[in-house]
Amino acid sequence: MEKGDKMFRLLKNFTKKDWILVIICVALIAFQVFLDLKLPDYMSSITTLIQSEKNNIQDIIIKGLFMLSCAFGSLISAVIVCYLTSYLSADFSYILRQKIFRKVGKFGMEEVKKFKTSSLITRTTNDVTQIEMLIAMGLQMIIKAPIMAVWAVSKILNKNIQWSILTGAGVFILLLTITILLIIVFPRFGRVQKLIDKINGVTRENLTGIRVVRAFNAEVFQQNRFEDVNNDLTNTQLFNQKCFALLNPVMNLVMHFLTLGIYFIGAFLINKAGMMDKITLFSDMVVFTSYGMQVIAAFLMLAMIFMIWPRAGISANRINEVLEEKIKIKEGNFDSKTDIKGVVEFRNVSFKYPDADEYLLENISFKVNKGETIAFIGSTGSGKSTLVNLIPRFYDVTDGEILVDGVNVKDYKEECLNNKIGYVSQKAIMFTGSVNFNVGYGSGLQKITNKKIKEAVKVAQGTDFVESMDKTYESHIARGGTNISGGQKQRLSIARAIAKDPEIYIFDDTFSALDYKTDSTLRKELKKYTKDATSIIVAQRIGTIISADKIVVLDKGKCVGIGTHKQLLKSCEVYKEIALSQLSKEELNNA
Repeated sequence: MEKGDKMFRLLKNFTKKDWILVIICVALIAFQVFLDLKLPDYMSSITTLIQSEKNNIQDIIIKGLFMLSCAFGSLISAVIVCYLTSYLSADFSYILRQKIFRKVGKFGMEEVKKFKTSSLITRTTNDVTQIEMLIAMGLQMIIKAPIMAVWAVSKILNKNIQWSILTGAGVFILLLTITILLIIVFPRFGRVQKLIDKINGVTRENLTGIRVVRAFNAEVFQQNRFEDVNNDLTNTQLFNQKCFALLNPVMNLVMHFLTLGIYFIGAFLINKAGMMDKITLFSDMVVFTSYGMQVIAAFLMLAMIFMIWPRAGISANRINEVLEEKIKIKEGNFDSKTDIKGVVEFRNVSFKYPDADEYLLENISFKVNKGETIAFIGSTGSGKSTLVNLIPRFYDVTDGEILVDGVNVKDYKEECLNNKIGYVSQKAIMFTGSVNFNVGYGSGLQKITNKKIKEAVKVAQGTDFVESMDKTYESHIARGGTNISGGQKQRLSIARAIAKDPEIYIFDDTFSALDYKTDSTLRKELKKYTKDATSIIVAQRIGTIISADKIVVLDKGKCVGIGTHKQLLKSCEVYKEIALSQLSKEELNNA
């Protein structure tokens, strides 16, 4: 689709109620313009009556009352339109934010990386605000300006050729000024939104990495990074605003010179006219001045629209990019119960990232049954985390297939597949809320009882620190878990997966944040609690996976060994090297 219709593509998000409000606004604005343009007619009548020898004060008062009625009616219409457009803009921005949030929630990791987190935040907030401002401020002008311009021009078209040419010259100067400014400024609006993305990204990095920044005395470095982006944004905005600031003096000059020009030409015409024509010309001059100002006012409103529209157009395009993004990971239709439970099978699975040339994983095949524990170990960058992230479909396999309970993961409905899996990420994620909220997250506290939450925390070895907190299970957890330690966060994230009671547990290097004693105790309790579930573990420590039913050894994305600990010590050199780097021969033999 062409960029020119980017704003109109957003109109499909208008509800039926919104369109009704737009129609009401159009009708009220048309009525308001009609009343505004009636004022010069009454003014002309009053002027004629005053200069007439047979003037009647009662007629003048009646005309004056009609003028007041028109002005008051126009005011009432304007107030109603302002209220309706404010409501409409707020309602529309609410719908847009909701749709963007839901669409982003369906994004896979590929789409998130494409747009970047900071940009998605800006699009949901700042870009939606630009559209809201356009509707709140611009809708009245977009409707009113053309109606007023056409109506006012039709009123003065046959009044006087000299005055008409003068008004046309004023309009031409305004349009020329606006066009030149748009050509200069428009390309910079896209840059402004990208710079807002950047400033959002730098601020976010600084806040999330504040401990590292302080530990390395990098405050000045971060300030300089922020200043560079901030100065760039400020200078770009200043240039745009300085350009648009030229509109105001040009508008004032045109309006004042138009008034002076009309009076100058009028004085010349009246001076040459006869006595009866003088009164008519003077009346026409007064009316033409009013209509001329209405025409200029209409184009002044158009100029205001041109100030808001370009940036809102850029924002509309950025919002459309998100809403129209084709999601690579398509949801399946399977949501039925299966006879098989807790079985995960990889069949000749290969994977490479969308923007990569080489495969990260190649020809991986294995099967793990209900109640078994399978572990993955290998050097950094061997693809362990990537492999387990393919099961919940954070990415889709490039070649081969993954089966969960005998069904290809691509065939599952997202909710059905996720209900089977209890996922604990490498980096523990905590949300703002209580301990109960974080452990019962996702399934809803009404489904997971307090008893179940306490049981899950106990298995995850978190009872001691949770019950020592001021409000125990109702204690506040800050966003990101900044008010608790890394080990405590990890135990709560493990408890979250346990409380869900899934068929399949995925622990992505989850136990590395725990000390050896807690790690050992937790795994023993976990083994008892999850004896009927399948456990998939990614680990760096041999001690964490030594008792696994199957261990898969990865090296440079390839499977170089599958078996138990003892089998791999004899058959897999890579595993043996890893084991000997962590434990002595005596410890390995006694394991």
